[in-house]
Amino acid sequence: MEIKNVEVRLSDHGPVILLKAEDRVLPIFVDPTVAGSIQGALTGQKMKRPLSHDLMHTILETFGGKVTRTVITLKDGVYYGDLTVAMKDTSKVFDSRSSDAIALAIHFKAPILVGRDLLDSAGKQIQESKPQTL
Repeated sequence: MEIKNVEVRLSDHGPVILLKAEDRVLPIFVDPTVAGSIQGALTGQKMKRPLSHDLMHTILETFGGKVTRTVITLKDGVYYGDLTVAMKDTSKVFDSRSSDAIALAIHFKAPILVGRDLLDSAGKQIQESKPQTL
């Protein structure tokens, strides 16, 4: 299923990325730097100095590459990101941290995909509340 909305929020356990699809939300806890990078990509804010995701975005674009999609999976309690990168006539899937894959997908406006089984097993029913930004 394609994620339709991504939010960054603060929780009692630290920053969390909320991946929303239909009536479910998949929470993925991340470190503050990644949360800031994702928030910046979502809002179009630029940092004074580029973060790793900004740098990778610039490098890929400079060489004609782009992220075409990200697939989030869960194995043994750990989230994984399969990041598909296309350059010229080829594409390759790279294993990455889910948070890095999400950040790069947002930078490239690429789809973020999550299996229905993952949304059903690890997702939560959406409860709307006021977002807290970083």
